Amino acid sequence: MSSDTGNVKSDKQDEKNVDSRNKELNNIKELGNTDLSLIKSNIQCLTIIGQIEGHAVLPPQNKSTKYEHVIPQLVEIEENKDIEGLLIILNTVGGDVEAGLAIAEMINSLSKPTVSLVIGGGHSIGVPLATAADYSFISPTAAMTVHPIRMNGLVIGAPQTFEYFRKMQDRILSFIERTANITKKKLLDLMQETDDLLNDMGTILIGKQAVNIGLIDEVGGLSDAIKKLKQLIEDNKKGEK
Repeated sequence: MSSDTGNVKSDKQDEKNVDSRNKELNNIKELGNTDLSLIKSNIQCLTIIGQIEGHAVLPPQNKSTKYEHVIPQLVEIEENKDIEGLLIILNTVGGDVEAGLAIAEMINSLSKPTVSLVIGGGHSIGVPLATAADYSFISPTAAMTVHPIRMNGLVIGAPQTFEYFRKMQDRILSFIERTANITKKKLLDLMQETDDLLNDMGTILIGKQAVNIGLIDEVGGLSDAIKKLKQLIEDNKKGEK
């Protein structure tokens, strides 16, 4: 009798282990996250890679960050008492403006310390995603592109369309001005530059250049970002006492 009971308990434990492992693998596959309950850390890592996917689903071959995945994670980070800081890793070509700006606003409104690190690229709507954090880093070889907003598909050639473009662009500029050390006028100048890109308008900033104009706080890597985040966490704890 006791042997059967022991076997049942063992089978249930094996099922729990399998479920836990499947959950961890699913988190890695779908969200790019490991289960932090298995890793003793007070820092959560959020990866924003590829193209920011908005209301339209991208083709399956596109590497993308889905905003309906990111937003619940940010809510959980805010509510989870074990998580004391957020590290955002960015390597994105940009994407949906509405979705990217929504994620940026949520990051900026977190009560916990946040640090962003641009590796590879933080282009287009990736710019406000980088500046949304309390402190931002860029790797020496990473690039950021500041350019006017674009729209795919049918565009109505009417004054109202251009007014919509202007309002949308102003929302982005206002957010960056609020979260970085750069003026809206300087951003407009960078957007309207025609020397950097072959057949378009905009400016490409590499590493230190993004810091020099006030878009990013510091050139650095992963260890620098984690060190800064731990410092902000400690400062936050002192402020709560």
